[in-house]
Amino acid sequence: MRVLLLGGTAEARELAALLVDAGVEVVSSLAGRVARPRLPVGPVRVGGFGGVEGLVAALDGYDAVVDATHPFAATISASAATACGRADVPLLRLARPGWETHPAAGRWQWVASHDEAAATAAAAHGPVFLTTGRQPLDRFVGPLESRAVVVRVVDPVTDPLPPGWTVLLSRGPYEVAQERDLMVTHGVRMLVTKDSGGPHTQGKLDAADELGLTVVVVRRPAAPAGVEEVGDVPGAVRWLTRRAG
Repeated sequence: MRVLLLGGTAEARELAALLVDAGVEVVSSLAGRVARPRLPVGPVRVGGFGGVEGLVAALDGYDAVVDATHPFAATISASAATACGRADVPLLRLARPGWETHPAAGRWQWVASHDEAAATAAAAHGPVFLTTGRQPLDRFVGPLESRAVVVRVVDPVTDPLPPGWTVLLSRGPYEVAQERDLMVTHGVRMLVTKDSGGPHTQGKLDAADELGLTVVVVRRPAAPAGVEEVGDVPGAVRWLTRRAG
């Protein structure tokens, strides 16, 4: 069995390691948007496929595809669904559960987009801790131009940011105590994040709840229709085992 694993997440790396150990031929594909990605075990390709048509061509020789990209990587997930449909290659979506079941989720302000999150933050007061990642930063610059904002990203920000913004270069996982200290040090009054899910970055939510901060969470984009989905690595292994026969 030959598997194409669309990765970039901790779950993708865990799955790749298990498949390699089991003797399954797996190739992990990374988008290449992170300068120093954590590489999975086994063969890795980096970069896009050239749209749906390029992905259809790349699927030749694969028996299955597992889309274990970030929950907000909507473009590649949609392309994978379309390409696998055209190529008649089985596709599984591996998406870790979101934070809707977090004990404090009912107190958060859930919004549908980064633009709505920016508008919500602009209407509030006090320093903002922004952890939505580097790509949507342009949505926040205008609305929060005159505010004190702490931005945490993995790679350096190349576009100019307002003078009152502080950029922290860091990569998780993060402990609750570490997140609480950061928020207290910067006087944060609001956390703006997205529903990435998983335990590696949940500490900021726990810390914000302990401190009584306002939390704004961007909802996940809709998953492609008709694609089978599992929420954990064991589920993906079971799906592949059934496909292998």
